[in-house]
Parts: sequence; structure tokens; C-alpha cells
Amino acid sequence: MEGLSEPLLAEIMKRLTRTSDLNSISLVSKQLCAVEAEERGSIRVGCGLHPAAEALSSLCSRFPSLWKVEINYSGWTSNQGKQLDNQGLLVLSSHCPSLMDLTLSFCSYIGDSGLGYLAYCKKLTALRLNFAPAVSSSGLLSVAVGCKSLSTFHIVNCMKVGSVEWLEYLGRSGSLEELVVKDCNGISQYDLLKFGPGWIELQKFEFEINDNYLQIGARDPSYDAHYSCKYDICCENLKDLRLAHIITEPEIGLRFLLGKCKALEKLCLDYVIGLREVEMIALFRSCSNLRSISFRFMPAKCDFDFRTPLTDDSLKALALYCPMLQFVEFTFAFCADAYPSEIGFTEKGIVTLIQSCPIRAVMLNGASIFHDDGMKGLSSAQFLERLELVDCNRITDAGINFLVCAPSLSSLTLRHCNKVTDNGMAELVRSRKLESLTVVGCRRISLKAVQGAAASVNYCAKPESFASLKGMKEMEMSTLFEQFIF
Repeated sequence: MEGLSEPLLAEIMKRLTRTSDLNSISLVSKQLCAVEAEERGSIRVGCGLHPAAEALSSLCSRFPSLWKVEINYSGWTSNQGKQLDNQGLLVLSSHCPSLMDLTLSFCSYIGDSGLGYLAYCKKLTALRLNFAPAVSSSGLLSVAVGCKSLSTFHIVNCMKVGSVEWLEYLGRSGSLEELVVKDCNGISQYDLLKFGPGWIELQKFEFEINDNYLQIGARDPSYDAHYSCKYDICCENLKDLRLAHIITEPEIGLRFLLGKCKALEKLCLDYVIGLREVEMIALFRSCSNLRSISFRFMPAKCDFDFRTPLTDDSLKALALYCPMLQFVEFTFAFCADAYPSEIGFTEKGIVTLIQSCPIRAVMLNGASIFHDDGMKGLSSAQFLERLELVDCNRITDAGINFLVCAPSLSSLTLRHCNKVTDNGMAELVRSRKLESLTVVGCRRISLKAVQGAAASVNYCAKPESFASLKGMKEMEMSTLFEQFIF
């Protein structure tokens, strides 16, 4: 490769995306090492960065084209040396002029003054803060004021953040296209309404609370009984919406979004309390471009029933008004197998939806209403390529056998499906139709039985925790289990 021109070598480097490949090829020759250093645009560093500021300065000098940097101190201990601090961010901002995308994870020694240095990064468009305990609202405001090109902003587990002047400033500037707020106890769903005109340009929004509010009788920790802002907010450009672990009744809160969205392509609702089916049906009627839905539900009081909030009427609306739907997830937690009426959907309703839309991927989790007859219905779905069954204990080997006839199915995942046995795997082995098979925690399926069932097989006998299966935080579970009777 020594005879190749530098432009050609640079083009080769651009086609290598894995860091390990780039590191390896840079060892081949001095020329390749120089070209790789010149072309590399991203790095990910953390606990091995020592001494932090000096090492970061050296990396920025070696890789002058850096535009994306991730600093992650997950798992850090004090014997690994000092973490990057505020002075380190000054080094980064002054030595990395092309920086556009910065992620800081578990950086405990970076605070408000450090974030202030990011104003020197004139090209910065994306900032992600994941567990930044020293950062307050003041630091976020300095970012909002100094980083004029910011379009992506994530704050996760930043407990010191309280007031929302930064959010109001970003709203007025109207530059944000992606906003993610998770596990920040000082920010309520009502505070987010102060984003005001910023909602107009926003294309992706995610808000999540993690607290023990799910216990019966508890209040949403973000509830403000005296909130007086109006809900005349425009968010018609919003394409990707996720709301998790919030209560929307008796107060309205962020539920107003469900009535304002017209361009949604992806909708994820994780254990949102207080959903009303009439509002959801109206949403489906308005969002003909909807391509992906993920609903995680628990049963609650609905009029005179105790069930999950949506029924087959919602599924019919999806089938009728969302002709581009391609991905569906339905997860049900704390719905007793002995009381299938606790799930508002029926087996027929789910099968009809999957057969009516060009759905390519389906995940059913805790669907005690789903039996082998439902699997027979799925086997005739023309577009279905990927199927994931989790905690579906009414499905047996007979249901798995129907999948051999599914015309497009290439990937199957089974997790905690304890009525499926080695016999069900035998038919898959004989059919040789699957490209990928994953089996996790299915106690009646052996490693030997899955061999040869697909081109790629992943097997793990170890069971997952209930929290992991249902997408909940482990800390919630002890309280939740005390509140529900199975």
C-alpha cells in the first residue's frame, strides 16, 4: 500500500468505521498512520485518559479533524487517576476547532464553569450529558447562550438542574431539533411547556421520569397544581415522541402533545398513566406517516374495568389510518395470566392489525391473550420479517411450528417463553428458513436443540429479571410487587 496516493488512502480510511480496524491499519506503516490520524473524525475515551487534560490535548493534536468526541467514565474508580475536569473542557474547546458532537457520561468533575468553555466551540451542534452531578441550570444556560448552532441536546440524570431559564432561551432561539430529558427530578413535564416556540422546529422529543410514583395512591413527582401556562403550542414537525413513566390525570401535562402532532413517524409510550383512548384514536387519524409504535402498559381503572388503557378500537384505527406502519411493540406488565381481560386488546385485534399493515417487525411481551391460533394468523402476514416473543406463556410448540409457513420471516427471538420446548425448535431446524434465532431464559429449550435452527444462533439459559423483561428500573420493582396481586 506504500505506492498508493494519499487521496486514495484517505478514501480507504473513510470506509473503515470500526475503531479497532482504524487502530490496526495505522500500525501497518508510518504513511497509513499519518493518513489515519488526519482523517479520523471521532474518538471515545474515558478511564484510560490519564493525566486527563494532557492526554486529551495530545489526542486533539494527533487527530486534527476530530468532530465527534465521547468521554465516558462509567465504572471509574479513584485509583484510575483523576477524571477530566473543567480545565479539561477548556483544553478540548481550544484544541478541537471542528468539534460538532460531544457526549459527556459519568463526568463527575465537570461543572458549570466547564460547560461555559463550550462557547468556544462555534460548530457544536450536539451535546449529550449523561450523569453530570455537578452541572446546574446555570451551566445549561451558558451552553444555550454560547452554542448558537446547537440542534441536539440530551440531559440524563442531571439531578442538580432545577430552574429552566436555559430551556426558555433555547425555545426562543428555535434551533433545537432534538431534545431528550430523562431522570432529572428538578425538571417537570410542566417546565417543558416553557420551551414555547421551540416546539415548532422540534423533530424528536423524549421525556422520562424514574421514581416510585407507580405505587398505588402516589402522585406524579412532576405535578404542579398551580401551573398556569396555556397549551396553545405548535409541534406539527415532531416526528419522534417518547413519554415514559408520567401521570397525565387529573392534570394534563405533556398529554397535550398527543393532540398536536401531525407528522409523527415514531411513537413510544412507556407506562404512561391516564391515557384516554379517544385521544389516541384521534392521534392515529392525524398521523398517516406513523411507522413505529411501542406501547408498554399496566392495567389500571378504566371506567368500570380494570385493564390496560387501549382496546381493539385503537388497533382498528391504526390499521385504517396508518398504512405505513412497520414496527409494533406491545408490552404488558402486571397483567395476570388468569385474567386475560386485564389486557384491553384481543388476539384477533392484534393479528388483524399485523395482517392489515406492511408490518415488518413485531414484539409481543407478556401477551397472555396470545395463543397458538394467533401464531397461525401471524404465519400469513406477508411482510413480517422479525418476530420477538417475550414472556408469552400461552404459546406452545404448535404455535412455533406455524412460523415455518411465514413467507418473509427471517429473525425470531424467544425470551422466557416457557411452554416452547425442544420439539418446537426441531421444526425450525428442519425448515432452515431463519437467518437469526435468539433464545434467552426459555427453560424447556436446550442449547443442543437450537443448533442449526438458523444461520446465526444466540442462546442463553440464564433467566432475566422481571424489570429487565418489562423495561423497568430495578429500583421500582420492590414497591411494585407489593402493590399488585397476581
